[in-house]
Amino acid sequence: MAFEANFDGLVGPTHNYGGLSTGNLASAANASAISRPREAALQGLAKARRLAEAGLIQGVLPPHDRPHLPTLRALGFSGTDAEVLIQAWRTDPALVRNVSSSAQMWAANAATISPAADCADGRLHLSPANLMTMPHRALEASQTELSLRAIFADPVHFAVHKPLPYQPLFADEGAANHMRLCASHGAAGVEIFVWGRDGFGQQETRFPARQTLQTGQAIARRHGLAEARVLHLQQSRTAIEAGAFHNDVVAVASLNVLFCHELAFENQAEAYEAIKQACDGLLELAIVEVPAAEVPLADAIKSYLFNTQLLSMPGEDRLVLIAPEECRENEPTRHYLDKLVARNGPIGRVQFVDVRQSMRNGGGPACLRLRVVMNEDQLHALGARAILDADLYRDLTDWVSRHYRETLGPDDLADPALMLESRAALDELTRIMKLGTDFYPFQRG
Repeated sequence: MAFEANFDGLVGPTHNYGGLSTGNLASAANASAISRPREAALQGLAKARRLAEAGLIQGVLPPHDRPHLPTLRALGFSGTDAEVLIQAWRTDPALVRNVSSSAQMWAANAATISPAADCADGRLHLSPANLMTMPHRALEASQTELSLRAIFADPVHFAVHKPLPYQPLFADEGAANHMRLCASHGAAGVEIFVWGRDGFGQQETRFPARQTLQTGQAIARRHGLAEARVLHLQQSRTAIEAGAFHNDVVAVASLNVLFCHELAFENQAEAYEAIKQACDGLLELAIVEVPAAEVPLADAIKSYLFNTQLLSMPGEDRLVLIAPEECRENEPTRHYLDKLVARNGPIGRVQFVDVRQSMRNGGGPACLRLRVVMNEDQLHALGARAILDADLYRDLTDWVSRHYRETLGPDDLADPALMLESRAALDELTRIMKLGTDFYPFQRG
């Protein structure tokens, strides 16, 4: 029996509004605002716990060590760790903001996952994203790989790959640009890789088109996917220009349902036809398209209508949409959702969650999670303590409450005390999650 698990990224102690993500309108709008790391982490955990209590398998991924001192030392700063941080801040505060980002909380960018049913060797494959388009996120791949190897440790069941080469041709933003359609989670499915630009071509949009065609092609090959069940679709340039920096800002899929905006894909009618052909004989496809006349693209992006979790809940025949509170507060989006659930369609209910600290930095409920389809044998083969049960939830909320600052301003990133507080928190987390004593760079000396 296969099921879909969600692994949410734990918000890190240095959660701040650095405005580092070009093309992400929410990130830019809230740059330099006061953040609330404790509240952000507890909001994320509350969302995850809610799904676990509903009967879904819910996991967590650990935050990364920030500020990232190995980067600052590689750039010529020297001395004690405190001296390195102080020198770097005096020289280039923007650099310190980049190496202090807690953007790894958005686990949808952590990796691309293909379940065993789709892969030629019958194992679950995971490819950590290189995230090379944005400097603050390009630091994440090596630690993400360590996290995945610690959790998905059994090579009989799992294949954890290296990130793709760090070059523009293979710019990879992970599962935020990947969808899967299937009749059931354990059945062979159709994997859809959405790209914003051809790596051999020219940038055609003002905002960065972060995912390349060549990335999806490479991942499909290394995961051993059947060519007939793989699609490479181009994201709409209009959507990218409007602030849809990833496909999951304009489209989401679950089981046999594709929920997307009218302007999600370039040549949308052709994209639909390709999807239908790939799905023929495997599943009965249901496309729920949101017309621009009902929800303008700007409202869809502002409310994160599609950066939602589309889930199959135990005991419910229709899918449930886990949406941010902003969808309820945005008038066009709220009206559309009211009509959507009133129909006898595949989406039967909307559940709203408060993840405002994440939303203000440009990430909705779907950004916070990495979807992993697995079976019972694979679940029991997991390493570390990563599945969120009542005991782990209690331990993590207590840990956050003791270690995280209530507020964090832009200049607080220069404070060596924050670095030491963060390290103390992460050192304890490695014991809570059973990640080992040399998981983070500072633990390795």
